[in-house]
Amino acid sequence: MGQQEKVSTSLAGAVSEGISASLAPVDAELARRYPGDPGTRQPVHTVYVPGDAFDAGTLRSWGDQALAQLDEHAPDAVSFAAVLGLSDELAAPVYDRVRAKLEREPVEDLRVDFEDGYRPASSADEDETAARAARVIADAYRNGTAAPYMGIRMKCMEEAVRDRGIRTLDIFLTGLMEHGGLPDGLVLTLPKVTYPEQVTAMVRLLEAFEKTHGLDAGRLGFEIQIETSQSILAADGTAAVARMIDAAEGRATGLHYGTFDYSACLGVSAAYQASDHPAADHAKAVMQVAAAGTGVRVSDGSTNVLPVGSTAKVHDAWRLHYGLTRRALARAYYQGWDMHPGHIPTRYAAVFAFYREGFEQAAARLAAYARQSTGDIADEPATAKALAGYLLRGLDCGALDNGEVARHAGLTRADLEGYAAPRRGDLTTTAG
Repeated sequence: MGQQEKVSTSLAGAVSEGISASLAPVDAELARRYPGDPGTRQPVHTVYVPGDAFDAGTLRSWGDQALAQLDEHAPDAVSFAAVLGLSDELAAPVYDRVRAKLEREPVEDLRVDFEDGYRPASSADEDETAARAARVIADAYRNGTAAPYMGIRMKCMEEAVRDRGIRTLDIFLTGLMEHGGLPDGLVLTLPKVTYPEQVTAMVRLLEAFEKTHGLDAGRLGFEIQIETSQSILAADGTAAVARMIDAAEGRATGLHYGTFDYSACLGVSAAYQASDHPAADHAKAVMQVAAAGTGVRVSDGSTNVLPVGSTAKVHDAWRLHYGLTRRALARAYYQGWDMHPGHIPTRYAAVFAFYREGFEQAAARLAAYARQSTGDIADEPATAKALAGYLLRGLDCGALDNGEVARHAGLTRADLEGYAAPRRGDLTTTAG
């Protein structure tokens, strides 16, 4: 060993201490506003069902209808792959996993809809529907037939429907409490948000419910549905959606793009209202930047082209839905909305193909990073975090299994979670 190098400094310790003291408020603000992803499972889709159409058999019915569509319009891996343009290597693994998913867990996230898709006969009818939804969902979680996530989309906070929305939410949440308590997978959606003050009102409403029932503060969170131009660009030129996240006071769990209401708000004609319209891309890009690092997830919208009718029409609708879903995944919108049971086969096909076609490379890159070895790509800690997140999402939805990821990456799920977990300023953490 050679001569030890002399190390010299010029600044007194007080300089560093003074800088740290001056930045303490910023440190606290970063930790509060940008805690990072919560690390929980994000569903690949949300299915919404009108309140009067929802019952104990809804989840299984959607799965059975989706399987029947496959049986009729693509009864084997070869025919399904031909419709969607899947490679020979992906055809059987994707098709087999789609069928298994439809049999085991056809819906990952369900929202009982009390907004656009619901037309009650009377106020009393909505009361009864909300109470029934609470009972059915509570029973499903108790007997193990629930989707991983379930909840309601209430009416918005605009004056004309505000009281009705508050009452429906109260009846639903009270019903859950009466039937055993709030399930872990509970999700609430607040639609048509225009001003941050409406988000604040939702926070105050949930606070009041928590206090009434002695629940932990912050137990209830909610999604914000972005369906108006004012939610993207406020009158003062700021990004209103960023202010909405702040107004949620840590309770916002997601931002959901409303394809058709948002498009109509901008004057896009009905024939061109789609999730790949330039107006949609702009809105979701703003949502994505506003949500980055906050722990709030972004969800794409839906297509209203339903896979019904002749086989040719079903195939056309499948190709459209598959392409839109793949497009969204490439843009890091890992969740979307599905409007019909026939959308589910192509939702899962797109998701499974997305993770399966890239997982071996992702696993190899993460394995090389874990070994600190060099290859043809020099990955940094932030990329390792993204690679681990990619593999975890594939595992969560059923596109991948732990065994094959372990074989290719040499890492356990716990290892992956270790790489995916570092927050801002702490990307040097290594797993096991």
